[in-house]
Amino acid sequence: MAKLPILIYGSPLLRQKTKEVERIDEPLQQLIDDMVETMYTAPGVGLAANQVGTPIRLLVMNPSEEKDPEGLIVLINPEIVLAEGEVMGEEGCLSIPEVREQVIRPHHLVVRGYDREGREMEVSASDLVARILQHEIDHLDGILFIDRLSTAKKGLIKQKLRKTLKEGTPPF
Repeated sequence: MAKLPILIYGSPLLRQKTKEVERIDEPLQQLIDDMVETMYTAPGVGLAANQVGTPIRLLVMNPSEEKDPEGLIVLINPEIVLAEGEVMGEEGCLSIPEVREQVIRPHHLVVRGYDREGREMEVSASDLVARILQHEIDHLDGILFIDRLSTAKKGLIKQKLRKTLKEGTPPF
């Protein structure tokens, strides 16, 4: 396994809608393993493939604080089939370091996709797991969590990020 570089705000790949995974093969299995290691090392609770430079519909996540292998979810070609309710909660992003904001998300989600063996699966989730799923699926659609903030809040954050990028220094 290898730790992969995580793309940072400003990378055009973060704004592209990703393509469906067409084949579950050894290179995909290696990417999954590398993404899991990268997520844990970062440290984070979720990671989308386009955040590590691969524009395909793949995400990994593990909301358990102890990195419990039982908590690991790998979703290939995830699709939200049900979103219910609303809840406000704090979010951050490995691609936007040191920015944390309150974001409104669905309270409950049902997501369909495939596991790493190609078996169809459905995840029914609420609270933190639903938030992580929505956040990572947004990445796969080219949406960042800051896009879900108020216009004023989003403007302030983007202005700071653009200024930092112009100066050629890391965002934070």
